[in-house]
Amino acid sequence: MPVATQASVKSLDSFELSDIGYKLILSNIYHLSARPGIDYLKKFGGLHKFMNWQGLILTDSGGYQGFSLSHRVKIKNDGIIFKSHIDGSELYFKPDQVVSYQEDIGSSIIMPLDVCLPQGASKKKLVNALDLTYEWAKNNCRC
Repeated sequence: MPVATQASVKSLDSFELSDIGYKLILSNIYHLSARPGIDYLKKFGGLHKFMNWQGLILTDSGGYQGFSLSHRVKIKNDGIIFKSHIDGSELYFKPDQVVSYQEDIGSSIIMPLDVCLPQGASKKKLVNALDLTYEWAKNNCRC
């Protein structure tokens, strides 16, 4: 699955991806929130129109960035607070907002907010992360 973290696949446009046979690409709601922004994508008519992509788009929740940008993150019971890697502004991701953001931009496959930990994390931390991720998903499922 090609990765379009910030709404573009490096070195290939949507026509080339389609010609190759891809039907699904991956994007990331944290990066899209930071730039170009959810409101901008909504005004543009959604992520599909912004990318000129006719296929499916899976948007990841930003939970992985809670791990990979851990020096800029605080995980709380009600969400994840990010300090933007772009301008230092605060992005407060709450589980229900993350789902709403993905709905607002027309994601085909929506991923709920999750807590990702590094390899070697203690059993206690793993259990806590799993419990928190489960609670967030259970309370914000739109099924």
